[in-house]
Amino acid sequence: MEPQKVIISTNLRETLNQAVEGCAHDRLLVLVDETTRQYCYPVVRDFECMRQAQMITIGATDTHKTLDTLSHVWSEMQRLGATRHSLMINLGGGMVTDLGGFAASTFKRGIHYINIPTTLLSMVDASVGGKTGINFGGLKNEIGVFNNARCVILDTTFLKTLDAENILSGYAEMLKHGLIDSEHHWAELMNFDLESLDNLDILGSLVEKSVAVKQRIVTEDPTEKGIRKALNLGHTVGHAFESFALEHKPILHGYAVAYGLIVELYLCCVKTGFPQDKMRQTVAFIKEHYGRLPITCDDYPHLLELMHHDKKNQGNDINFTLLGHIGDIRINQTASEDEIKEALDFYREC
Repeated sequence: MEPQKVIISTNLRETLNQAVEGCAHDRLLVLVDETTRQYCYPVVRDFECMRQAQMITIGATDTHKTLDTLSHVWSEMQRLGATRHSLMINLGGGMVTDLGGFAASTFKRGIHYINIPTTLLSMVDASVGGKTGINFGGLKNEIGVFNNARCVILDTTFLKTLDAENILSGYAEMLKHGLIDSEHHWAELMNFDLESLDNLDILGSLVEKSVAVKQRIVTEDPTEKGIRKALNLGHTVGHAFESFALEHKPILHGYAVAYGLIVELYLCCVKTGFPQDKMRQTVAFIKEHYGRLPITCDDYPHLLELMHHDKKNQGNDINFTLLGHIGDIRINQTASEDEIKEALDFYREC
């Protein structure tokens, strides 16, 4: 896999012009969803490099991260005359960068693509690291490939277009990065005032630090054979919560991760000695800002079934990334169904 270049941009026009000029192409395609077409495309529409760009629009939200949407994108690429020498820009949140990256990676056996994430979640998580894919059969990211974008351009200007829920969704992944990185990083995130986002400078510096954590891990283990599994903290249960919610009332990915962190930090305390005070501080932060997903003990069998479908599993064991302490990563940990049910009890009661 080609190395992925992540650019923290302070001049999007100049950065994007240089990125497009640096990638030879015969046609330029831009993938947007209905939301980013309205709020984000106007930011880049008049750039010199975008004058010949052809737009492909898909539905917004994770409910459109499907095979039908992917087929639509492939069909549009054909209709617009894309070749194996074309270039795609994915302008949007994690759904757009995941699906667009997969479409680009598979069309004509693969064309180059550039990610411009427009949500906090996609900036710190989805657009960085080369994971692409779609949901399938009711399961998150069931089909996809590893393939790095030619570059990822981060510009916090787009965060001004987000509502509080989408800021919180991305912040949950940042909190995960703090937990797997260092106590100082975790404390910075816990003390940041999420109620006051008038000045993006401080949030921007935290985004840069969060991306650096992910980049360091992905560079060491690009295809998730070892330490990259650290990034799955909160996700074994989080993906199960997210898939469960898709059947009822969908929730944002970061909210599912936040709820998953509560369950998995409890397992950390029980199984790997994670400090209870740090767990309870983190749980209190999540409860204050994210509320909760309503589940009952009757939902446990289905949630366990969804966890058994997790891609990290080996054999019949449900695989977790746990922590012995903040920054003390323990990959390839397992828990029994009784232990998981106990952790789900904690989530419901805490």
